[in-house]
Amino acid sequence: MGVQVPLSQAYRSVGSVATIIYKGQECFVHIAVDVFVVLLYARTMRVLAFLLLCVWLDKGEHLELDQVVFVPEDWLHAGRVSLHEEVELTFALRQQNVDRLQQLLQLVSDPDSQHYGKFLTLEEVASLVRPSQLTEKAVWTWLQHHGIRNCNTVLTRDFLQCTMSAEVAETLLPGTEFHHYRRGDQTVTRSSSQYSVHEDVSEHLDFVGGVLRFPLSGKEISKAWAGPKQSGKAFHLGVTPSVLRTRYNLTAADIGSAANNSQAVAQFLEQYYHPADLAEFMSLFARGFKHLTEVERVVGTQGGGKAGIEASLDIEYIMSTGSNISTWVFTNPGRHETQEPFLQWMLLLSNMSVVPWVHTISYGDDEDSLSSAYMNRINNEFMKAGLRGISMLFASGDSGAGCRHLTKENVFRPSFPASSPYVTTVGGTSFKNPFKVTYEVTDYISGGGFSNVFPMPDYQVGAVNAYLKAGQKLPPESYFNRSGRAYPDLAALSDNYWVVTNLVPIPWVSGTSASTPVVGGILSLINDHRFLKGLPSLGFLNPRLYKLKGTGLFDVTEGCHLGCLDDKVEGQGFCAASSWDPVTGWGTPNYPALLAALMD
Repeated sequence: MGVQVPLSQAYRSVGSVATIIYKGQECFVHIAVDVFVVLLYARTMRVLAFLLLCVWLDKGEHLELDQVVFVPEDWLHAGRVSLHEEVELTFALRQQNVDRLQQLLQLVSDPDSQHYGKFLTLEEVASLVRPSQLTEKAVWTWLQHHGIRNCNTVLTRDFLQCTMSAEVAETLLPGTEFHHYRRGDQTVTRSSSQYSVHEDVSEHLDFVGGVLRFPLSGKEISKAWAGPKQSGKAFHLGVTPSVLRTRYNLTAADIGSAANNSQAVAQFLEQYYHPADLAEFMSLFARGFKHLTEVERVVGTQGGGKAGIEASLDIEYIMSTGSNISTWVFTNPGRHETQEPFLQWMLLLSNMSVVPWVHTISYGDDEDSLSSAYMNRINNEFMKAGLRGISMLFASGDSGAGCRHLTKENVFRPSFPASSPYVTTVGGTSFKNPFKVTYEVTDYISGGGFSNVFPMPDYQVGAVNAYLKAGQKLPPESYFNRSGRAYPDLAALSDNYWVVTNLVPIPWVSGTSASTPVVGGILSLINDHRFLKGLPSLGFLNPRLYKLKGTGLFDVTEGCHLGCLDDKVEGQGFCAASSWDPVTGWGTPNYPALLAALMD
């Protein structure tokens, strides 16, 4: 009867995990020292030594143990970080009253509630979710114990950003080992292994940013159309603002005029727009209606060099659809090598009392590559925004249902934040005839499906269950979670756009990166009418959208999107159907009808 795992040994791997068993009792310990040698000679000392070992070593807690730790293939290793090199880490402090936050968001977003549209200010949101004094004290004490004092917080006090040497960071977060990685001209600093935090602060933190997650790659969103050219009424050679206005019934009079209205795009892919491209685009494609040719405000740092197609696409189409409305650009707000650009944008929203009412974001990652702690906390940030009356629109992605290849069988692969219950997700469509303004069918790349992390929210249960029970052929149930949050919520054209980038008109640009700013611009126009009538912004749209049951939208009932390329589904995901479906949501905007439906 003794120690079953030999304790007379040296552990040399910082951050390794050992299991020690004494009389059937397990002690899971995280080795937080370079070398630790246990030498036990006397049997009478074994129990005491075992207990002391557990107490002394079991100080580390993992906050994101389910976070995938890997280096994307487009990032090249560029060497170990110098111990004296500066890193910046973001600490997400545990918030208070998250249940109340969710309840209030539901009340202000439900048109049948007497609290509908009674949004809170950032200061009021801060008073609701601000971490407890105990949490703030515990985290600050922990940081200061390691000599860390160069920290900044946000107005809501639920994030801390601190700079320190890499040596201090690796001591603070046992298990970490920071390295440089390079992609083109961009360099980031990330840990090659998981991190833990001291047990005294584990219950006070949700996650630590700037350690594991890499910035996403920009995707190739331009593709040539290989179909035959058509002729006839409403003939066109690609989607432009005039084509969109024709299809979605926008007239020259449908422009913004409310002084307090604004909209924004957020970009995180090291892409930039050029003001000259925007002016050229408007001169070529925005004739016949009043529009702005300059962005009102850029938040972040505009890089030099060539403009990016995606950045140009976002700006040009939110400003030509939401025409004559003040527009902001949040551009690559995370510039330090250890910052996460998407997370940095979330921090900005928690620190700015005045921000635009509609935000469109073409950004996403696989759900299964992110930790549940990270995604749940980001959901809290979306709820904070919705409670302030901000509409968050995310592209559904360009991989259809996605596909994850497992050992025995495949499953669909949902995307986040598209799968968040607290954002409005936009899918994509194509014209039935690619060169005429006809009715729409699904774009085969349109992202959609069911979350494997978040349960189906109440606002969509009826619509989604109706789809699942409608009798159309569904993929095998082993491929998706039928009780998860289903997306997208609505859609717009996502195929064959014209974009001006680096002063060159580029045709055949496609992706839900195109449809999302179009929907954002239309919602901004509706906000404009609401403001002129003395009504509040639309805020978090989904509860109201699902109660409309398709009113104000063109139903899309033809086509399917991509799935796994295997014997069971043969490359097909879900298919469109009458009413809501997981390819195009409720359909695409019929502006006059949607405006009428949302004007009370």
